[in-house]
Amino acid sequence: MAISGLGTHSISLFFYVIFATFLHKAQGQNLVTNNVSVVEGETAIISCQVKDNDDSVIQLLNPNRQTIYFRDVRPLKDSRFQLVNFSDNELLVSLSNVSLSDEGRYVCQLYTDPPQEAYADITVLVPPGNPILESREEIVSEGNETEITCTAMGSKPASTIKWMKGDQPLQGEATVEELYDRMFTVTSRLRLTVSKEDDGVAVICIIDHPAVKDFQAQKYLEVQYKPEVQIVVEFPEGLTREGENLELTCKANGKPQPHQINWLKVDDDFPSHAVITGSDLFIENLNKSYNGTYRCVASNLVGEAYDDYILYVYDVLTTTPPPTTTTINAFQDSRADGAPQKIDHAVIGGIVAVVVFAMLCLLIVLGRYFARHKGTYFTHEAKGADDAADADTAIINAEGGHNNSDDKKEYYI
Repeated sequence: MAISGLGTHSISLFFYVIFATFLHKAQGQNLVTNNVSVVEGETAIISCQVKDNDDSVIQLLNPNRQTIYFRDVRPLKDSRFQLVNFSDNELLVSLSNVSLSDEGRYVCQLYTDPPQEAYADITVLVPPGNPILESREEIVSEGNETEITCTAMGSKPASTIKWMKGDQPLQGEATVEELYDRMFTVTSRLRLTVSKEDDGVAVICIIDHPAVKDFQAQKYLEVQYKPEVQIVVEFPEGLTREGENLELTCKANGKPQPHQINWLKVDDDFPSHAVITGSDLFIENLNKSYNGTYRCVASNLVGEAYDDYILYVYDVLTTTPPPTTTTINAFQDSRADGAPQKIDHAVIGGIVAVVVFAMLCLLIVLGRYFARHKGTYFTHEAKGADDAADADTAIINAEGGHNNSDDKKEYYI
Protein backbone atom coordinates (compact mmCIF):
# COMPACT_ATOMS: atom_id res chain seq x y z
CA MET A 1 0.00 0.00 0.00
CA ALA A 2 2.93 2.29 0.73
CA ILE A 3 4.21 1.71 -2.76
CA SER A 4 0.81 2.23 -4.29
CA GLY A 5 0.61 5.54 -2.51
CA LEU A 6 3.63 6.84 -4.32
CA GLY A 7 3.47 8.68 -7.52
CA THR A 8 4.42 7.30 -10.89
CA HIS A 9 7.71 9.14 -10.80
CA SER A 10 8.57 7.74 -7.38
CA ILE A 11 7.87 4.14 -8.49
CA SER A 12 10.08 4.51 -11.53
CA LEU A 13 12.86 5.89 -9.38
CA PHE A 14 12.50 2.95 -6.93
CA PHE A 15 12.95 0.29 -9.65
CA TYR A 16 15.81 2.24 -11.19
CA VAL A 17 17.66 2.17 -7.87
CA ILE A 18 17.16 -1.59 -7.54
CA PHE A 19 18.33 -2.23 -11.12
CA ALA A 20 21.35 0.01 -10.68
CA THR A 21 22.26 -1.83 -7.47
CA PHE A 22 22.24 -5.24 -9.25
CA LEU A 23 24.08 -3.77 -12.24
CA HIS A 24 26.76 -2.35 -9.96
CA LYS A 25 27.18 -5.74 -8.32
CA ALA A 26 27.51 -7.52 -11.69
CA GLN A 27 30.02 -5.03 -13.06
CA GLY A 28 31.97 -4.66 -9.86
CA GLN A 29 32.63 -8.38 -9.47
CA ASN A 30 35.37 -9.83 -11.74
CA LEU A 31 35.33 -13.62 -12.28
CA VAL A 32 38.62 -15.13 -13.48
CA THR A 33 39.76 -18.65 -14.42
CA ASN A 34 42.54 -20.26 -16.51
CA ASN A 35 42.85 -22.90 -19.18
CA VAL A 36 44.61 -26.09 -18.10
CA SER A 37 46.77 -28.59 -20.02
CA VAL A 38 47.35 -31.86 -18.20
CA VAL A 39 49.01 -35.16 -19.09
CA GLU A 40 46.71 -38.16 -19.11
CA GLY A 41 46.73 -39.86 -15.71
CA GLU A 42 47.94 -36.81 -13.83
CA THR A 43 46.03 -34.18 -11.78
CA ALA A 44 44.45 -30.97 -13.07
CA ILE A 45 43.75 -27.91 -10.88
CA ILE A 46 40.70 -25.80 -11.74
CA SER A 47 40.56 -22.32 -10.23
CA CYS A 48 37.60 -19.90 -9.94
CA GLN A 49 38.60 -16.52 -8.54
CA VAL A 50 36.45 -13.48 -7.78
CA LYS A 51 37.56 -9.94 -7.17
CA ASP A 52 35.39 -7.69 -4.98
CA ASN A 53 32.91 -10.44 -4.04
CA ASP A 54 29.80 -9.31 -2.12
CA ASP A 55 28.92 -12.75 -0.70
CA SER A 56 27.68 -14.06 -4.06
CA VAL A 57 27.74 -17.85 -4.40
CA ILE A 58 30.48 -19.51 -6.52
CA GLN A 59 29.96 -22.86 -8.20
CA LEU A 60 31.85 -25.06 -10.69
CA LEU A 61 30.15 -26.93 -13.56
CA ASN A 62 31.49 -29.70 -15.78
CA PRO A 63 31.26 -29.65 -19.63
CA ASN A 64 27.79 -31.22 -19.34
CA ARG A 65 26.66 -28.30 -17.11
CA GLN A 66 26.46 -30.56 -14.05
CA THR A 67 27.39 -28.92 -10.75
CA ILE A 68 30.69 -30.22 -9.41
CA TYR A 69 30.90 -27.87 -6.42
CA PHE A 70 28.34 -25.44 -5.01
CA ARG A 71 30.36 -23.33 -2.62
CA ASP A 72 32.21 -26.03 -0.63
CA VAL A 73 29.65 -28.79 -1.25
CA ARG A 74 30.19 -31.44 -3.97
CA PRO A 75 26.84 -32.65 -5.40
CA LEU A 76 28.57 -34.70 -8.11
CA LYS A 77 29.44 -38.23 -7.03
CA ASP A 78 32.85 -38.33 -8.73
CA SER A 79 35.42 -38.67 -5.98
CA ARG A 80 38.25 -37.67 -8.31
CA PHE A 81 37.11 -34.07 -7.75
CA GLN A 82 38.41 -32.75 -4.45
CA LEU A 83 38.14 -29.34 -2.81
CA VAL A 84 41.53 -27.70 -2.46
CA ASN A 85 40.42 -24.30 -1.19
CA PHE A 86 37.20 -22.36 -0.71
CA SER A 87 36.69 -18.74 0.33
CA ASP A 88 34.58 -15.77 -0.66
CA ASN A 89 37.08 -15.00 -3.40
CA GLU A 90 38.20 -18.44 -4.59
CA LEU A 91 37.03 -21.94 -5.39
CA LEU A 92 39.95 -24.29 -6.08
CA VAL A 93 39.21 -27.88 -7.17
CA SER A 94 41.54 -30.76 -8.17
CA LEU A 95 40.75 -33.50 -10.66
CA SER A 96 42.96 -36.57 -10.32
CA ASN A 97 43.71 -39.37 -12.79
CA VAL A 98 42.63 -37.29 -15.76
CA SER A 99 41.46 -39.20 -18.84
CA LEU A 100 40.52 -38.17 -22.36
CA SER A 101 36.83 -38.18 -21.37
CA ASP A 102 37.52 -35.34 -18.92
CA GLU A 103 38.59 -33.00 -21.69
CA GLY A 104 36.28 -30.07 -22.40
CA ARG A 105 35.06 -26.66 -21.15
CA TYR A 106 34.43 -26.22 -17.41
CA VAL A 107 32.33 -23.31 -16.14
CA CYS A 108 32.99 -21.08 -13.15
CA GLN A 109 29.66 -19.46 -12.27
CA LEU A 110 28.96 -16.57 -9.90
CA TYR A 111 25.37 -16.18 -8.64
CA THR A 112 24.68 -12.55 -9.43
CA ASP A 113 21.81 -11.08 -11.35
CA PRO A 114 22.42 -11.82 -14.12
CA PRO A 115 24.88 -14.66 -13.31
CA GLN A 116 28.50 -14.30 -14.39
CA GLU A 117 30.42 -17.10 -16.07
CA ALA A 118 34.06 -17.76 -16.91
CA TYR A 119 35.37 -20.78 -18.86
CA ALA A 120 38.34 -23.05 -18.25
CA ASP A 121 39.28 -25.39 -21.11
CA ILE A 122 40.98 -28.59 -20.00
CA THR A 123 43.25 -30.13 -22.65
CA VAL A 124 44.43 -33.68 -22.04
CA LEU A 125 47.88 -34.52 -23.43
CA VAL A 126 48.72 -38.11 -24.32
CA PRO A 127 52.47 -38.82 -24.60
CA PRO A 128 53.67 -41.13 -27.37
CA GLY A 129 54.92 -44.62 -26.67
CA ASN A 130 58.62 -45.41 -26.70
CA PRO A 131 60.06 -44.48 -30.11
CA ILE A 132 60.64 -47.42 -32.43
CA LEU A 133 63.89 -47.16 -34.40
CA GLU A 134 64.45 -49.46 -37.37
CA SER A 135 67.08 -49.58 -40.14
CA ARG A 136 66.89 -51.10 -43.60
CA GLU A 137 70.20 -52.92 -43.09
CA GLU A 138 72.39 -53.43 -40.06
CA ILE A 139 75.73 -53.14 -41.89
CA VAL A 140 76.38 -50.65 -44.70
CA SER A 141 79.37 -50.36 -47.05
CA GLU A 142 80.96 -46.95 -47.48
CA GLY A 143 79.46 -44.88 -50.28
CA ASN A 144 76.09 -46.64 -50.06
CA GLU A 145 72.75 -45.19 -48.92
CA THR A 146 70.84 -46.48 -45.93
CA GLU A 147 67.38 -45.71 -44.54
CA ILE A 148 66.38 -45.45 -40.87
CA THR A 149 62.81 -45.01 -39.64
CA CYS A 150 61.59 -43.67 -36.29
CA THR A 151 57.97 -44.08 -35.15
CA ALA A 152 56.15 -42.26 -32.33
CA MET A 153 52.86 -44.05 -31.72
CA GLY A 154 49.57 -42.93 -30.17
CA SER A 155 50.10 -39.36 -29.04
CA LYS A 156 47.91 -36.30 -28.63
CA PRO A 157 48.70 -33.93 -30.19
CA ALA A 158 50.90 -35.32 -32.99
CA SER A 159 54.60 -35.56 -32.14
CA THR A 160 57.42 -33.86 -34.00
CA ILE A 161 60.49 -35.99 -34.87
CA LYS A 162 63.99 -34.56 -35.26
CA TRP A 163 67.21 -36.30 -36.32
CA MET A 164 70.84 -35.93 -35.29
CA LYS A 165 74.00 -37.68 -36.54
CA GLY A 166 76.53 -37.04 -33.81
CA ASP A 167 76.16 -33.29 -33.29
CA GLN A 168 74.94 -32.66 -36.85
CA PRO A 169 71.19 -32.07 -37.41
CA LEU A 170 69.62 -34.00 -40.29
CA GLN A 171 66.28 -33.68 -42.08
CA GLY A 172 63.87 -36.60 -42.29
CA GLU A 173 60.57 -37.08 -44.13
CA ALA A 174 57.57 -37.39 -41.80
CA THR A 175 54.11 -38.90 -42.30
CA VAL A 176 51.22 -38.40 -39.83
CA GLU A 177 48.40 -40.93 -39.33
CA GLU A 178 45.29 -39.87 -37.40
CA LEU A 179 43.74 -42.50 -35.11
CA TYR A 180 40.66 -42.51 -32.86
CA ASP A 181 39.91 -39.74 -30.31
CA ARG A 182 42.26 -37.31 -32.03
CA MET A 183 45.26 -39.55 -31.44
CA PHE A 184 48.17 -39.61 -33.91
CA THR A 185 51.04 -41.84 -35.01
CA VAL A 186 54.04 -40.14 -36.66
CA THR A 187 56.72 -41.91 -38.71
CA SER A 188 59.87 -40.19 -39.97
CA ARG A 189 62.25 -41.66 -42.57
CA LEU A 190 65.89 -40.63 -42.77
CA ARG A 191 68.03 -41.43 -45.82
CA LEU A 192 71.78 -40.84 -45.74
CA THR A 193 74.91 -41.89 -47.63
CA VAL A 194 77.59 -43.18 -45.29
CA SER A 195 81.38 -42.92 -45.32
CA LYS A 196 84.03 -44.73 -43.30
CA GLU A 197 84.08 -41.76 -40.89
CA ASP A 198 80.47 -42.61 -39.96
CA ASP A 199 81.41 -45.99 -38.50
CA GLY A 200 80.41 -46.02 -34.83
CA VAL A 201 78.61 -42.65 -35.03
CA ALA A 202 75.22 -42.45 -33.27
CA VAL A 203 72.09 -41.55 -35.24
CA ILE A 204 69.55 -40.13 -32.77
CA CYS A 205 65.77 -39.88 -33.16
CA ILE A 206 64.39 -37.09 -30.90
CA ILE A 207 60.65 -36.95 -30.07
CA ASP A 208 59.31 -33.44 -29.44
CA HIS A 209 55.98 -33.46 -27.57
CA PRO A 210 54.50 -31.18 -24.85
CA ALA A 211 53.87 -34.17 -22.58
CA VAL A 212 57.47 -35.48 -22.53
CA LYS A 213 61.03 -34.16 -22.40
CA ASP A 214 64.29 -35.68 -23.68
CA PHE A 215 62.44 -38.56 -25.30
CA GLN A 216 64.77 -40.21 -27.82
CA ALA A 217 66.22 -43.38 -29.28
CA GLN A 218 69.55 -43.93 -30.99
CA LYS A 219 71.37 -46.38 -33.23
CA TYR A 220 75.10 -46.66 -33.90
CA LEU A 221 76.07 -46.93 -37.56
CA GLU A 222 78.17 -49.90 -38.62
CA VAL A 223 80.05 -49.05 -41.82
CA GLN A 224 82.38 -51.36 -43.74
CA TYR A 225 85.19 -49.76 -45.76
CA LYS A 226 88.14 -50.78 -47.93
CA PRO A 227 91.63 -50.99 -46.38
CA GLU A 228 93.88 -48.05 -45.60
CA VAL A 229 97.45 -48.99 -46.59
CA GLN A 230 100.82 -47.54 -45.50
CA ILE A 231 104.35 -48.81 -46.19
CA VAL A 232 106.79 -48.29 -43.31
CA VAL A 233 110.60 -48.51 -43.75
CA GLU A 234 111.97 -50.63 -40.92
CA PHE A 235 115.57 -50.61 -42.23
CA PRO A 236 117.68 -48.67 -43.09
CA GLU A 237 116.94 -45.39 -41.36
CA GLY A 238 118.82 -43.21 -43.89
CA LEU A 239 120.02 -43.77 -47.43
CA THR A 240 119.60 -47.11 -49.14
CA ARG A 241 123.15 -47.95 -50.33
CA GLU A 242 124.59 -50.74 -52.42
CA GLY A 243 125.32 -53.88 -50.45
CA GLU A 244 122.91 -53.04 -47.62
CA ASN A 245 119.59 -54.70 -46.79
CA LEU A 246 116.06 -53.28 -47.09
CA GLU A 247 113.13 -54.18 -44.88
CA LEU A 248 109.61 -52.83 -45.49
CA THR A 249 106.40 -53.44 -43.54
CA CYS A 250 102.93 -53.01 -45.04
CA LYS A 251 100.35 -51.80 -42.52
CA ALA A 252 96.73 -52.22 -43.61
CA ASN A 253 93.54 -51.57 -41.68
CA GLY A 254 89.95 -51.87 -42.88
CA LYS A 255 86.53 -53.13 -41.91
CA PRO A 256 86.52 -56.04 -42.11
CA GLN A 257 90.26 -56.52 -41.67
CA PRO A 258 92.12 -57.21 -44.94
CA HIS A 259 92.20 -60.93 -45.71
CA GLN A 260 94.98 -60.66 -48.29
CA ILE A 261 98.19 -58.58 -48.58
CA ASN A 262 100.40 -58.85 -51.69
CA TRP A 263 103.75 -57.31 -52.70
CA LEU A 264 104.73 -56.58 -56.32
CA LYS A 265 107.16 -54.45 -58.31
CA VAL A 266 105.47 -52.04 -60.71
CA ASP A 267 106.33 -52.61 -64.39
CA ASP A 268 109.19 -55.01 -63.59
CA ASP A 269 110.00 -58.44 -62.26
CA PHE A 270 110.29 -58.94 -58.54
CA PRO A 271 113.87 -59.55 -57.32
CA SER A 272 114.41 -63.31 -57.22
CA HIS A 273 115.95 -63.37 -53.76
CA ALA A 274 113.43 -60.97 -52.14
CA VAL A 275 111.73 -62.58 -49.16
CA ILE A 276 108.06 -61.90 -48.32
CA THR A 277 106.82 -62.88 -44.88
CA GLY A 278 103.20 -61.95 -44.34
CA SER A 279 103.11 -58.16 -44.65
CA ASP A 280 106.93 -57.76 -44.55
CA LEU A 281 109.29 -57.44 -47.54
CA PHE A 282 113.03 -58.15 -47.12
CA ILE A 283 115.70 -57.59 -49.80
CA GLU A 284 119.38 -58.18 -49.01
CA ASN A 285 122.56 -57.01 -50.76
CA LEU A 286 120.96 -54.11 -52.63
CA ASN A 287 122.25 -52.95 -56.01
CA LYS A 288 121.05 -50.41 -58.57
CA SER A 289 119.20 -53.04 -60.59
CA TYR A 290 116.66 -53.17 -57.77
CA ASN A 291 115.64 -49.54 -58.29
CA GLY A 292 111.94 -49.09 -58.93
CA THR A 293 108.50 -48.87 -57.36
CA TYR A 294 107.43 -51.54 -54.87
CA ARG A 295 103.72 -51.80 -54.17
CA CYS A 296 101.75 -53.32 -51.30
CA VAL A 297 98.14 -54.24 -52.17
CA ALA A 298 95.58 -55.07 -49.46
CA SER A 299 92.00 -56.22 -50.05
CA ASN A 300 88.86 -57.13 -48.09
CA LEU A 301 85.20 -57.76 -48.89
CA VAL A 302 84.59 -54.08 -49.73
CA GLY A 303 87.51 -53.51 -52.11
CA GLU A 304 91.26 -53.06 -52.35
CA ALA A 305 93.82 -50.28 -51.91
CA TYR A 306 97.61 -49.97 -52.16
CA ASP A 307 100.63 -47.91 -51.21
CA ASP A 308 103.90 -47.46 -53.18
CA TYR A 309 107.54 -47.21 -52.10
CA ILE A 310 110.14 -45.89 -54.57
CA LEU A 311 113.54 -47.53 -54.06
CA TYR A 312 116.68 -45.73 -55.20
CA VAL A 313 119.98 -47.41 -54.36
CA TYR A 314 122.88 -44.98 -53.76
CA ASP A 315 126.59 -45.60 -54.17
CA VAL A 316 128.40 -46.85 -51.10
CA LEU A 317 130.35 -43.61 -50.64
CA THR A 318 127.35 -41.32 -51.16
CA THR A 319 126.93 -39.02 -48.18
CA THR A 320 124.49 -36.54 -49.68
CA PRO A 321 121.11 -36.94 -48.01
CA PRO A 322 118.29 -38.09 -50.22
CA PRO A 323 115.83 -35.60 -51.71
CA THR A 324 113.22 -34.15 -49.42
CA THR A 325 110.80 -36.51 -47.77
CA THR A 326 108.10 -35.10 -49.96
CA THR A 327 110.02 -36.08 -53.12
CA ILE A 328 110.93 -39.61 -52.07
CA ASN A 329 107.71 -40.43 -50.35
CA ALA A 330 105.42 -38.72 -52.81
CA PHE A 331 104.32 -42.12 -54.02
CA GLN A 332 103.92 -43.61 -50.56
CA ASP A 333 100.56 -42.00 -49.81
CA SER A 334 97.78 -44.52 -49.29
CA ARG A 335 95.54 -44.81 -52.32
CA ALA A 336 92.11 -45.98 -51.31
CA ASP A 337 90.59 -45.21 -54.68
CA GLY A 338 92.97 -47.51 -56.55
CA ALA A 339 94.11 -44.73 -58.95
CA PRO A 340 97.86 -45.10 -59.69
CA GLN A 341 100.26 -42.21 -59.08
CA LYS A 342 101.78 -40.97 -62.36
CA ILE A 343 104.75 -38.77 -63.18
CA ASP A 344 103.74 -35.58 -64.96
CA HIS A 345 105.25 -36.32 -68.38
CA ALA A 346 103.67 -33.20 -69.82
CA VAL A 347 105.85 -30.96 -67.63
CA ILE A 348 109.04 -32.87 -68.54
CA GLY A 349 108.14 -32.80 -72.24
CA GLY A 350 107.54 -29.06 -72.08
CA ILE A 351 110.94 -28.40 -70.52
CA VAL A 352 112.72 -30.53 -73.15
CA ALA A 353 110.86 -28.75 -75.97
CA VAL A 354 111.91 -25.33 -74.67
CA VAL A 355 115.57 -26.39 -74.45
CA VAL A 356 115.57 -27.85 -78.01
CA PHE A 357 113.86 -24.75 -79.38
CA ALA A 358 116.46 -22.47 -77.75
CA MET A 359 119.35 -24.50 -79.22
CA LEU A 360 117.83 -24.39 -82.72
CA CYS A 361 117.44 -20.62 -82.49
CA LEU A 362 121.08 -20.25 -81.42
CA LEU A 363 122.31 -22.38 -84.34
CA ILE A 364 120.26 -20.35 -86.83
CA VAL A 365 121.63 -17.03 -85.52
CA LEU A 366 125.24 -18.27 -85.63
CA GLY A 367 124.79 -19.64 -89.17
CA ARG A 368 123.46 -16.35 -90.46
CA TYR A 369 126.28 -14.46 -88.77
CA PHE A 370 129.02 -16.63 -90.29
CA ALA A 371 127.44 -16.41 -93.76
CA ARG A 372 127.50 -12.61 -93.74
CA HIS A 373 131.16 -12.22 -92.61
CA LYS A 374 132.88 -15.00 -94.54
CA GLY A 375 135.04 -13.75 -97.70
CA THR A 376 138.43 -12.84 -99.28
CA TYR A 377 139.94 -9.40 -99.94
CA PHE A 378 143.30 -8.03 -101.25
CA THR A 379 145.53 -5.22 -99.99
CA HIS A 380 148.32 -3.66 -102.08
CA GLU A 381 150.92 -2.22 -99.87
CA ALA A 382 153.29 0.15 -101.80
CA LYS A 383 156.76 -1.05 -101.82
CA GLY A 384 159.16 1.58 -100.59
CA ALA A 385 156.46 3.53 -98.88
CA ASP A 386 157.88 2.62 -95.57
CA ASP A 387 161.28 4.11 -96.61
CA ALA A 388 159.88 7.33 -98.08
CA ALA A 389 160.98 10.55 -96.52
CA ASP A 390 157.57 12.16 -96.81
CA ALA A 391 154.04 11.47 -97.97
CA ASP A 392 154.52 12.79 -101.54
CA THR A 393 157.50 10.55 -102.06
CA ALA A 394 155.57 7.61 -100.71
CA ILE A 395 152.73 8.20 -103.18
CA ILE A 396 155.11 8.47 -106.14
CA ASN A 397 156.86 5.29 -105.14
CA ALA A 398 153.51 3.56 -104.67
CA GLU A 399 152.24 4.53 -108.13
CA GLY A 400 155.24 3.08 -109.76
CA GLY A 401 155.23 -0.13 -107.90
CA HIS A 402 151.73 -1.49 -108.36
CA ASN A 403 152.52 -3.74 -111.20
CA ASN A 404 155.37 -5.50 -109.54
CA SER A 405 154.06 -5.59 -106.02
CA ASP A 406 153.26 -8.92 -104.47
CA ASP A 407 149.71 -9.55 -103.77
CA LYS A 408 148.97 -10.16 -100.14
CA LYS A 409 145.87 -11.90 -99.13
CA GLU A 410 144.16 -11.72 -95.79
CA TYR A 411 141.24 -13.91 -94.84
CA TYR A 412 138.75 -12.99 -92.19
CA ILE A 413 136.44 -15.47 -90.74
